[in-house]
Amino acid sequence: MTQETFNYFCYAWIGIGIIAFLGLQFKDAPYGKFTNSKWGPLMSNRWGWVIMEGFVLLVLYSFVLSGPKTLSAVDWTIAGLFTAHYINRSFIYPFRTRTQGKKIPVSIVGMAMFHNLANGFLIGYYLSHFSSYTIDWFTSWQFIVGGFLFVFGMFTNIYSDTVLIRLRNNPDDGYKIPYGGPFKYISAPNLGGELIEWIGFAILCWNLPAFCFAFFTFCNLFPRALANHKWYKQTFRDYPKDRKAVIPFVY
Repeated sequence: MTQETFNYFCYAWIGIGIIAFLGLQFKDAPYGKFTNSKWGPLMSNRWGWVIMEGFVLLVLYSFVLSGPKTLSAVDWTIAGLFTAHYINRSFIYPFRTRTQGKKIPVSIVGMAMFHNLANGFLIGYYLSHFSSYTIDWFTSWQFIVGGFLFVFGMFTNIYSDTVLIRLRNNPDDGYKIPYGGPFKYISAPNLGGELIEWIGFAILCWNLPAFCFAFFTFCNLFPRALANHKWYKQTFRDYPKDRKAVIPFVY
């Protein structure tokens, strides 16, 4: 595949992201607090996360380990950061949650696997065929700024997940208002942290597929954050009125 053809796949993925963003303005994705059976059969929420998120690592490394190009130290660092996020999301986070018995639609797992197939392909194919990073990329402003944002976003994401997990002493506990840390300012710092993470990833990579990944993540997570904020305000009459959805002090 030529790089020009590969870029067309990237542009198509941006287009699909826009369609997803528009669709999510009218319908909340049915997982988590919005889970329902209208989207077909249900399966274990925990194992659904393992399957749909772990899949991207299989796709990524199928290209990274079989491609024609020898990966540079920067390539491996990029792949390592990507892997660190998905190891947490696939094999650590699902087993930290106290949601035994909760379900997720099989259709959502399937759609997430398609999403991860595309992302794993874009990042993996680029690294194994087209990237040309040299060692001095580690001292570039893109890598330094992007790396800082990635680490900060990942820390915010994991910290916020921890706050939410600790709200449940047992699986039967209902939803509660989270407080403390970034929850003082926004309703969904777990999602906001992930957005910052992938924006940082796009900057440190400074290539089209990484931008596509960050863009699609925004198209998916930003509407989700707004839906969570709206749900909290409708569910809890004492919900903090000055708390924003995903951007502190702004929105």
